[in-house]
Amino acid sequence: MKRSGLITEKVGMTRLFDDNGSSTPVTVLAVRDCTVVGQRTNDKHGYVAVQVGIREAKDKHAAKPQIEAAKKQGVKVFRKMSEFRVTEDCLIPVGTKMSAEHFVKGQFIDAQGTSKGKGFQGAMKRHNFAGLEASHGVLKAHRSIGGTGMREWPGRVFKGKKMAGHMGAETVTVQNLKVFGHDMDDNLIFVEGAVPGANGSFIILTDAMKKDLPKDLPVPTVMAEVPVAPAAAEEAAPVVEEVPAAEKIEEAVAASDAPAAEEKAGE
Repeated sequence: MKRSGLITEKVGMTRLFDDNGSSTPVTVLAVRDCTVVGQRTNDKHGYVAVQVGIREAKDKHAAKPQIEAAKKQGVKVFRKMSEFRVTEDCLIPVGTKMSAEHFVKGQFIDAQGTSKGKGFQGAMKRHNFAGLEASHGVLKAHRSIGGTGMREWPGRVFKGKKMAGHMGAETVTVQNLKVFGHDMDDNLIFVEGAVPGANGSFIILTDAMKKDLPKDLPVPTVMAEVPVAPAAAEEAAPVVEEVPAAEKIEEAVAASDAPAAEEKAGE
C-alpha cells in the first residue's frame, strides 16, 4: 500500500505540551485548500498517481497548459502542484479536499522543502571546515581553506572540491519526523522538530519510507464530501428545451382568444 502525500504551507515554529507537561518544539504546517486535481492510471498513462494542488491562483498567474488541464478536470487552478505515486487502492477522486487528519497522531512522516538561501558563504560556514591555525605565521587567512591545487600531476583542482560558494536554496528532505497532533479548526498539522524552508514556503509531506505504517491510517484518505466539478454538474443537470419567445407569445394569445371563440360558437 502506498498512499498519496500532502502539500502544506509552513506557518512557523512554536512549542506545545503533552499530557505529562513536557514541552516539545513543533513546526506548524497548514493544509489549507489542498485539493486533488488529477489522476494517472495504468490504462491511460502507464502508471498510477494522484496530482495534488494548493493555494488557488488566478488565470493570469498560471501557464496556459495548467489552465486548460484544470478546465478539463473541472477544478480550479492552483499555484503549487505535485504528483504522488500511489497504489490502485489509494486513488482519490478528483476534487477531494485533503484534511490534516490524512496523517494520524504519532505517525512518522518525511518532509521535503526548499532550504533557506544564504547567498555566497565561505568554506567554514558552508562545509564546516576548521580554518587555519591562529598562530605559527598565519597572517590574515584564518578562515581560508588553504591549498586546493595538486603537484605536477594532475596539476589541477578536482571537480566537486569543497570550496566557498552559494549556500542554501536546495531541496532538502528530513526523514522520520513525528506527528504531534492536529488543529482541525484551522486544518493544521503539528510536526515535532524543524522542517526545511522559510515561513510561507511549501512543504511536501509523505508517509515515512523507513518506518512501518500505523494500522489506523485512513485509506486512501479522510474522505470528506467531494464537490461536484462544474463539467460533471452540467452533464448531470436535466436538459430543458427552451421554447422560443415568439412561440410563447403565440400560445398565450391563442389561450386568451379561446373563451371568445367558444361564446361566438354558442350564439
